Amino acid sequence: PALFLKPSSSIIGPGETIILPRGAGRVDYEGELVAVIGRVCRDVAAEEALDYVFGYTCGNDVSARQWQRGDLQWWRAKGSDTFSPIGPFIATGLNPADLELRTRLGGREVQATNTSALIHSVAALVSFASQAMTLEAGDLLFTGTPGETGQLSEGDVVEVEVRGIGVLRNLVAAEEG
Repeated sequence: PALFLKPSSSIIGPGETIILPRGAGRVDYEGELVAVIGRVCRDVAAEEALDYVFGYTCGNDVSARQWQRGDLQWWRAKGSDTFSPIGPFIATGLNPADLELRTRLGGREVQATNTSALIHSVAALVSFASQAMTLEAGDLLFTGTPGETGQLSEGDVVEVEVRGIGVLRNLVAAEEG
């Protein structure tokens, strides 16, 4: 799996505004399931990995495509301020391998999929990440988008819904100045 780190300054909650940075070019939504690590784990097997997950929430892995293609690392393309909306709740007791995920843009459904379509299972991702670094309680693992992505524009309202969790809703605005 291709993993990357996102800074805490990229995280926003429900109802907060995604800011499109000047010079970023095309910026896309990516509706995703986010695993919330519940306790310290290091070098865990996939068969045990879900024991280290506290719960799940909705996420939007906002991505500046021009920067993603042009930079050697994805830190800027996926880690800009406001590029990691999460929420509205952390749900426990869910099966991460079979959750409906929907994304709406301006009320129109633009993504309807299931986490069963993920390239890598949540267990495999937690295990893989823990092979390289210690995962701490509260760490967030965006699990990849199992469906279509699309462009965000100023004035949009984007919603990511995962059945059993709720709806993450954010406004989109251009950076001032």
